[in-house]
Amino acid sequence: MTVPDARDWWSALEPVHAVVYFDEGCRRSMADLGLRGFWMGYFAGRAAPLGPVGPEPVSALFCNFAPEMVARAIPDAWAIADPSRVWEARRAGAAAMLQRVAPGVSVTAERTVPALTRAVAAASGAGRTLFAATRATGCPDDPVEALWWACTCLREHRGDGHVAALTASGLDGIEALVLFAAGEGLSEGMFLSARGWSEDEWADADGRLRSRGLLGPDGIAPEGIRLRRSVEVATDLQAALPFRALGDRERREVFDALEPIGRAIHASGVIAYPNPMGLPEPSGG
Repeated sequence: MTVPDARDWWSALEPVHAVVYFDEGCRRSMADLGLRGFWMGYFAGRAAPLGPVGPEPVSALFCNFAPEMVARAIPDAWAIADPSRVWEARRAGAAAMLQRVAPGVSVTAERTVPALTRAVAAASGAGRTLFAATRATGCPDDPVEALWWACTCLREHRGDGHVAALTASGLDGIEALVLFAAGEGLSEGMFLSARGWSEDEWADADGRLRSRGLLGPDGIAPEGIRLRRSVEVATDLQAALPFRALGDRERREVFDALEPIGRAIHASGVIAYPNPMGLPEPSGG
């Protein structure tokens, strides 16, 4: 029996969480609260577990967004909708989308949520502010909302660890994006529009990476490849820890149960590829 590793879990959990960014119904649930435009809904929705915080902690925790972009949405969003209302709408919108594209999701949720919530409970919140705040919102009573919540908690646990690994490697938010784009052969345009940086800021970050020998004349340099690999290894090591609360067979069963949901989300066409999250298109898709 092959036991899923941290990277496998990321590929299973991320699509479930990410429907809130791509699905029109999820976006509408934010607009119905009065939040203006996609990005105000994004920042308010993801930051809602933190309470009515200012733009500085949101920029720090989200890491790779231009601070000016965050400040256009936060704290104005809290004058429009209380964080608790934003969080409830986000959760409900995600559940509605999952039920729409994966009709058997309620049954899957009943089977998998108990194990996933044990993994969430077992995870350390030390140094993981976004994860800890998301976990503290509590597991919803609705099974599908609970599934989305558990996947989101574990996703943010991984994300907090990834930001820590990037920071420890000496990369700031935009440098991480430039290195990622170079390593994956992606256009900078997608990241400039989706993360709010200017072309000058991108060029400055590019120059800093070149001065460290991480980029070369032909793109990412061998040292840049090694650095990216070390960040991913560190991220995976930490992201694997919550799943130690589950036995090998249980991990396999939960992972296998989630796979059809991921396939249904992919088949719906709601998630765009490539995307700024780095979520790859499923093999064969």
